[in-house]
Amino acid sequence: MTDPKIEPQHASEGTEDDFFDDLQAGWAKLEAERRQTPEHRVNNMEYDMSQAEWFVSRVRGSDAYAQNLYAALCNNTFQKQDVWLILKDSYWSCTWRSAGGIVADLQDRGGDYMDWYCSGIGDGLGNGDTDGTRNFVSEGTVTDEIAADLALLGWRVADEPDSA
Repeated sequence: MTDPKIEPQHASEGTEDDFFDDLQAGWAKLEAERRQTPEHRVNNMEYDMSQAEWFVSRVRGSDAYAQNLYAALCNNTFQKQDVWLILKDSYWSCTWRSAGGIVADLQDRGGDYMDWYCSGIGDGLGNGDTDGTRNFVSEGTVTDEIAADLALLGWRVADEPDSA
């Protein structure tokens, strides 16, 4: 007769992975709470994109559009077309990692920033668009379509603000 085995609930039960799962869940809760604050909604292009159903639909409907949005968010600074924010010289920008996360969140497919991070580097270095058939563009490129859609949301690509 063999001894019965007690199987864990999941492969990482009782390991350090539990700690990281709890940490990730806690971070997700804090992030969800932060996104509900009034401050999150002011001068925040991410928020404005997420609130426009037509915009979210475009991101979800086309990987090329999603990648082009990711590329536009990288290495660019944006300004909301609001008189007060322009007078205050206020801008919005994000990191490449954040850009990937924003697009993944808008797509709502359960992915994360790595689904888009460095997707525009081309030449077989990760994006799988070596022949250009997927219509991906390099980081920092703002296509006319993305620029027009951001303008409809009240945003424009701004010249880099002076650092002096």
